[in-house]
Amino acid sequence: MKRAWSPTVGIVAVALLLPAPATAAHLDSGAQLAFDRYAATLEARLERQHASSETFIAVLNSGLSHRADTLAQLESGTVIIESVLDHPKPVPGGLIHHWRGTAYVRGAKSTDMLALLRDYRDLPRTYGPEIQSASVLRERGNAASVAIRMKRKKVITIVLDGVYDVQTRAVSVSSGASSSRSNHIWEIEAAGSANERRMKEGDDDGFLWRLNSYWSFQEIPGGLLIECEAVSLTRDIPAGLSWLAGPVVEELPRESLEFTLQATRNALAARTAKETESE
Repeated sequence: MKRAWSPTVGIVAVALLLPAPATAAHLDSGAQLAFDRYAATLEARLERQHASSETFIAVLNSGLSHRADTLAQLESGTVIIESVLDHPKPVPGGLIHHWRGTAYVRGAKSTDMLALLRDYRDLPRTYGPEIQSASVLRERGNAASVAIRMKRKKVITIVLDGVYDVQTRAVSVSSGASSSRSNHIWEIEAAGSANERRMKEGDDDGFLWRLNSYWSFQEIPGGLLIECEAVSLTRDIPAGLSWLAGPVVEELPRESLEFTLQATRNALAARTAKETESE
C-alpha cells in the first residue's frame, strides 16, 4: 500500500533534494566500487539464471506451488513489484537500491520485446514523460551507446542527462535479455532555462548517481513474461532524518520501475494488436 503524503514528508524531501550547500552530496569512490561489485554479482547470477528455461524468470524460482500461483497472478494482469533487498544497502556516502518487476503480455513474442528495446529513438514516446529525449551516440550489432534525458517529479522536479551502454540479445528462439549500464549521469540545474547547466558529475544533490537495468523475457503459452531488475546508487540520508526521509528515498526507485514496466507492457500490447490487425 502506498503511503499517504504529508506536508512534513514533502518538506523533508525538498530539503534532501534542493541544491544547497548543507545538502550537497559527493560520490565517494568507495560507493562507486561497491556499486560495481554489486552489479557484477547480479550479472553473474543472471547468467546462471538464463542458462535454463526453468529458471529464466527470477520471480518464478521459488518452488512449483509458488511458481503456479505467481504465473496465475501475472496472467490475470497483476504487475509484481518487489524489493530484492530488505532495505537499501549502505555504502560510503550512499545507498544501493535493487528492485525487480515482472509482468505478462498476452500475445507478445520475444522478437517483439527485442525490437522494442532496440528502438532507441522512440524511447521518449514509449517512456514519456519520464524520458524526455534520446539519441544514439553509436550502434554496432546488438550494442549501442545512448544519451538520454530523464525527468522525474517527486515533490520537486529533477532532470538528469545520462549516457548508457545497452546490449540486447536473443538467448533462444523464445527468450532474450538486455542490459543497460550507466556510464555518466549529470544532474541538470535550471533545466529548460537560459541558465541551464550540467552540475559536476558526482558533486550534486545525489538524486541518482548510477542506474543499471536488466531485462529478462521469455515466451510461455499465450504470451510473454517480461522482468526488469533495476539497481541504482543514490546519496545516503542525512543523520537523524532516516525515520522520516527513508520512505521517500525508497519509493522513488520503486515508482520509476513500476512506470517503466507498465509503459513496456503497454507498448508491447499495442505492437501485438497492430500486428494482429495487419494479418
